[in-house]
Amino acid sequence: MDKAHILREIKRTADANGGVPLGWRRFLTETGIKQSDWFAVHWARWSDALCEAGYEPNQLTEGYEPEELLDRVAQLVTELGRLPTNADMRFQANKDSAFPSDKTFRQRWSKPELVAELREYCQSRAEYADVVRLCEEYIPRKQQEEPVAHATGEVTMGYVYLIKMGKYHKVGMTNSVGRREYELNLQLPERTELVHAISTDDPVGIEAYWHNRFKDKNTNGEWFALDAADIAAFKRRKFM
Repeated sequence: MDKAHILREIKRTADANGGVPLGWRRFLTETGIKQSDWFAVHWARWSDALCEAGYEPNQLTEGYEPEELLDRVAQLVTELGRLPTNADMRFQANKDSAFPSDKTFRQRWSKPELVAELREYCQSRAEYADVVRLCEEYIPRKQQEEPVAHATGEVTMGYVYLIKMGKYHKVGMTNSVGRREYELNLQLPERTELVHAISTDDPVGIEAYWHNRFKDKNTNGEWFALDAADIAAFKRRKFM
């Protein structure tokens, strides 16, 4: 998509909107110009496109898409040469007004979730090969960490599992994968197959993460119609 054409469309739709530029979602509806036509192609953020077109960004209509946030983190990782801490991201936001606040990231992802999503986002982008490597180095370290004890001094360990039955997959949690698989085979009309299990000290939270990630493919309850990429993403996690 030609950059000059997008800028002309920003100005045209802003004029039709009383001189106020549109947020990128409404811009898509009005023009058919997709986010993929400009994001990380001509601009890193929609606000950058609006500024180049001569407008102040409309902060009320502008939101952060996951890809935009991940690209910002990837750029910061490249600059630092390591994965950033919350303090690094807070410092970057104070230094660069275009960088989202660290709270924006924390509200969307835990640190392990952010690293996992960042790795997946950067895998198809050659310029972020070093970011992928750093993410892969981070995950084994997490596997070696001792689980954090609760106030009672007890640690709740468990598993979030992926089980296949026919063409559907179930994401659930248990403290005994073998027992749960046996129970399901007694309850369900077809035999199940354990695909993978993630060890975790937060089974409730990690199960909720995968349910939310696969929500667009939910068929009923904890059952999902997953494709090969979804299954591969789940199997990459050993510990969360």
